[in-house]
Parts: sequence; structure tokens; C-alpha cells
Amino acid sequence: MLTTQYVPGAPNWLDLGAPDIDTAVAFYGGVFGWTFRSAGPDAGGYGFFQLDGRTVAGAGPLTEEGASPAWTVHFHSPDVDALAKTVEQAGGRVRFGPCDVFTAGRLAGFTDPAGAEFAAWQPGDVQGMEAVSVSNAACWTELYTTDAAAAKDFYRTVFGWETRDNEMGENMIYTVASPAGTDPAGDAGHSGIMQLAPEHVAAGAASEWHPYFGVDDCDATAAASTERGATVVVPPSDAEGIGRLAMLRDPFGAPYALITPRSR
Repeated sequence: MLTTQYVPGAPNWLDLGAPDIDTAVAFYGGVFGWTFRSAGPDAGGYGFFQLDGRTVAGAGPLTEEGASPAWTVHFHSPDVDALAKTVEQAGGRVRFGPCDVFTAGRLAGFTDPAGAEFAAWQPGDVQGMEAVSVSNAACWTELYTTDAAAAKDFYRTVFGWETRDNEMGENMIYTVASPAGTDPAGDAGHSGIMQLAPEHVAAGAASEWHPYFGVDDCDATAAASTERGATVVVPPSDAEGIGRLAMLRDPFGAPYALITPRSR
């Protein structure tokens, strides 16, 4: 699960790119009870989703040409400039940056070899999200990819991740990743990597990262999402030993998942 004890390679920021921030604020406020605080007049419409006064994510208008609405997962880096070179050497692409975000930190956006977009955040004044792994906040990140084997090699090279493969049914492997020097089977695990099935690729699915938000009642939160314009990708269902989960797309099409862990 995610933690605010940020270390290199771990997810430390999450933000939404949307064509209409007011609509996004209304949607996520209705689903998760989030409020929105602007980052100021010089931030181009960017701001912060907050839960009980603590920042749980960022949000801003789409700025890249041809960009689709999406949640972007950011991973901690002590040096995004050096990381950008590593990404390119490993077969990825630099989409933007590296660049300073006022005094908050340094940012760069990347695309992995299979086309999944992600970013890296080098903390300055802002270390990362202030609340994770609590109800109505991010608790996990996941990569759906057209090439799981290549993805594991790429992210191990870029971030030094440790990985562990877990069998989940016939011909299905779920890989759990954790920061360098930690055990993916323990609490340090922060991300999952999963191969897209051929039929999903044929139907138009592409490599992408998405967040999981922990909720007290997966079914009720999924219903609240659809009532406000979301569409269901995977309906609420039980995952043995994990909890109850669902996957949806928000009114703009950005994918996200819900999970009620088995302990709740």
C-alpha cells in the first residue's frame, strides 16, 4: 500500500488532467467528499484535491497537445534530470521537462516503451501527497500493459524496483513492485503490473497507469460514481485475499479503480 514515507521509486504524487476542472471537482467531490484548492493565479488552473484539509491529489486542465483525460502517477526521484536520461536509455520517451514547479519541486513526464504515461516528482517544498491509504484516498497504483515482461525490465532499470510475480488464475500473472531493497510481498509493495489480454487489446485497450482509491464500501462508491456520470469497466467483485474492487472511467474517460480491502 502507499505511504507518505516517500523513498526513491515510490509513488509520491497523483494528478488528474481534465478538460473541465469545475466538472471534475463536482464529480470527485460528490464521490469521495474531496474539496478543491487552487494553486494560485499563476498555476494555469491547477489545484489540489483535499480530504479533511490534507492534499490527496492534484488536478489541472489538459496542456499537452492530443492529451486524453487521465490520472497520472508520479514516482519519487532525487534527480529527475538524471532519471530522464535513464528513461531514454531504457527505451522510454521524455514527454516534457524536466522543469521546476515554482519552489514546490522538479517535474518530468515520460512514456514507457509500451506507451504508458507516467511522471517523476523531485520534491522541493512539496514532498508529495499528504494523505494516502485512508478511506477516499489513493492506496495503490497499477499498470495495464501490452508487454508485462518488458515493463518489468524497464521499471527495474529506471527506478530499481524489486518485483514479485503472483499467479492469479490460469495464465494470469500479477506482478507486485516495491522500492529498491524492499520486499514486494510485504507492506512496501506499491504498484501492480498486469498483462493486457489479447481480446482487450483488440477492443482498443492500451497501456496505462491508473490509481486505486480505498473506500469503505466499494459497491456504494461505484454506484455514487455512475450516478454522477462514470462508466463501469469492471463491476464490483471480490478478489480472494485482497478485498472487493471495481474499475471505472470518470465522466471524461479517465480510468480509476476502487477497493475495499478485506480488513474493512
